Amino acid sequence: MLCYPGGLPPTPRAIGRRGALRSAAAAVVAGAFASGCSAGGASRGPVTPAAPPGPAAPAAPTKHRRPAPAPRAFPGQPFRIGHGPRDRARVALTFHGGGDPATARSVLSEAERAGARVTVLAVGSWLDAHPQLARRILDGGHELGNHTQRHLTISEMTEAEAYAEITDCAQRLRRLTGSIGTWFRPSRSRFAAPSVQRQARRAGYPHVLSYDVDSLDFTSPGAAAVIRNVTGAIRNGSVVSLHFGYADTVAAMPGLLEELARRELRAVTTTELLTP
Repeated sequence: MLCYPGGLPPTPRAIGRRGALRSAAAAVVAGAFASGCSAGGASRGPVTPAAPPGPAAPAAPTKHRRPAPAPRAFPGQPFRIGHGPRDRARVALTFHGGGDPATARSVLSEAERAGARVTVLAVGSWLDAHPQLARRILDGGHELGNHTQRHLTISEMTEAEAYAEITDCAQRLRRLTGSIGTWFRPSRSRFAAPSVQRQARRAGYPHVLSYDVDSLDFTSPGAAAVIRNVTGAIRNGSVVSLHFGYADTVAAMPGLLEELARRELRAVTTTELLTP
């Protein structure tokens, strides 16, 4: 399996039950929650009764914001893109959008600190739960795409089911950003089956995005292993698969970006990677 095992990535609490993570990763993730909890999880102040449940807050209106870029065709590129041109020192770091939003924000902040831009392929149900992250991604100079609505094994679906998974996520993206997203990547599959390719094209995506470098960060191998997995295979034009929702990924980002800079490889969005 090449995407999140068992669906979307585990929360930090679930990760904690699997075993102690590397100290650097734990520090980054824990910092996102430090303002709300004291040591041992006890509240520092009086507890305010929770408000009764109500309807989800509507997404921020987009009429005063410039709509996000739409998908575009790249002449000369195959429908299923696995990498960019090999003659330029550019690479694309692409992230499967799911999991705890604190890790997503940490990854984005690390990328921005290094002047890197990334591509996020968001799961629609994740956007439903955290709609503010769509604009957080775009406002950081990154690009946002479609990774299906529920992150199920799309290659095992009927064509009608696959089309619904793609278009349901596309509708969320359009509502939040004014665009169906710049890219589509199939869920739980590195390569899109021909039937999925047909439905992606029907939904308005001129290309399906794959990758040629797999970080394997979803296996939680430790930050050092994530860096080795990427830097051992990356070269000009590479498209790298990474994930939000994993502390090892957050901890790996500074070292990974430093190594890319040392090799004079510039981390850009996938659209920038393919633009002459």
